[in-house]
Amino acid sequence: MNAPVISRSIDIPTEFQACFERQRAAYLGAPEPSYAQRIADLKSLARLLKDNKDELVAAINADYGNRSEFETLFAEYFVVLETIADAVKRLKSWMKPQRRHVDFMTYPLARNRVIPQPLGVVGVIVPWNFPLNLSFCPLAAILAAGNRAMVKMSENSKALAKVLMRVSPKYFSVDKLAFFEDGGGRGPGFSSLPFDHLLFTGSGATGRSVMANAARNLTPVTLELGGKAPAIVGPDFPVKTAAERILWVKMFNAGQICTNVDYMFLPKGSEDEFVRHCRRLFADRFPDINGQDYTSIIDERSFTRLQATLEDARTKGAVLVNLAEQQIPDAKRRKFAPHLVLNPTEDMIVMQREIFGPILPIKTYTDRQDVADYINSHDRPLAIYPFTHNAELRDFYISRVMSGGVSVNEALLHVGQHDLPFGGVGASGMGHYHAREGFNTFSKLRPVFYQGPLSPIQMLFQPPYAGRAMSVLQTMIKWKT
Repeated sequence: MNAPVISRSIDIPTEFQACFERQRAAYLGAPEPSYAQRIADLKSLARLLKDNKDELVAAINADYGNRSEFETLFAEYFVVLETIADAVKRLKSWMKPQRRHVDFMTYPLARNRVIPQPLGVVGVIVPWNFPLNLSFCPLAAILAAGNRAMVKMSENSKALAKVLMRVSPKYFSVDKLAFFEDGGGRGPGFSSLPFDHLLFTGSGATGRSVMANAARNLTPVTLELGGKAPAIVGPDFPVKTAAERILWVKMFNAGQICTNVDYMFLPKGSEDEFVRHCRRLFADRFPDINGQDYTSIIDERSFTRLQATLEDARTKGAVLVNLAEQQIPDAKRRKFAPHLVLNPTEDMIVMQREIFGPILPIKTYTDRQDVADYINSHDRPLAIYPFTHNAELRDFYISRVMSGGVSVNEALLHVGQHDLPFGGVGASGMGHYHAREGFNTFSKLRPVFYQGPLSPIQMLFQPPYAGRAMSVLQTMIKWKT
């Protein structure tokens, strides 16, 4: 095996390169961990989270300024521990070689198998919005597949990165798993390492740069990029129920979720009812927007961007509905009042870019085909959310509108289903992880042909071909046609 060539067109920090070379050497020395070792690694991953829970939760809260503890425990802890437990439960079946059909000319003396084997060293680039979930869920698949991993955290996760860098060596040797903090423009250097696979979660613009850097080494990539995921409320679906479910997702993590509802379609004439329910629901659920249950916007730049997005919509004619109009958000803690945006138009920023905050544009419709045409005229989203009890209408949207995933009569929850793959399509990403598909993503599904004691093809197809070999081949072709 030739040593990988590290691109010199981008400066690679010494600590990245040294760790990569150490992990590569460890992989070459022991390329295929046993089932028992992989189970031990998965259990160590869970122990790392459990043993350091209070410190990790506090670090995430510090990075945000205020992160709802419930949201951290649910989305970062419960979901991740369930993912690891699911991998432990299913690993034996995932690792089992697959039997494949043997072609006529080698039957019955030969056999075919597909053997999942570790790729080697996998790089993971993690965003700030769910920093434990989006590092440890992939790690469950990466370690289950028998790989080694280097994980670069976001520049907005400084406190968490420091904790992980300090505690991780208690559970894993550095040649198995290593965490790194960001800052100082180190991201391009990380993505320029010749990993055996690279997983990136983040914006489309950064994803393009990551993919370009990886291409220099022909490193395969999985990109999870987000986009503008729509919810579509069918005319048969109760508006009250739609408001309850959509508002819960839109307020979770203050809307800072790549699979969040970025805009929605309501049947024309139901806007006032939807607004009325949202006002009531927000007042009931968040009587104090400055309390601990309502998460802060991650940084001042994002806070300012959301303010500018609202102002742009207002000046271009949208009607803004402040769901916290009776409260005064603490701007110093970056508490951003949630808004509904009525009558949005295509020239507004709110309809052009992923919002990543508690702002919900509402479009209305009378014809379902117009909804499908609108969504299809834009980049393919990471998810769509049809709300309807009508099976024909549900299947219309699933069939006519392509997206990374779908939740029906809910939003977001397909991401937490452990036996479903997760991934985007087109501008919202490529590749999958979670479930068996995640294990497969971080494995080489290696085809192996085993010849038997006799080789029929050698017996029949010896040159010169003009006699028996040609006659047999012509007969075989005739059978196939």
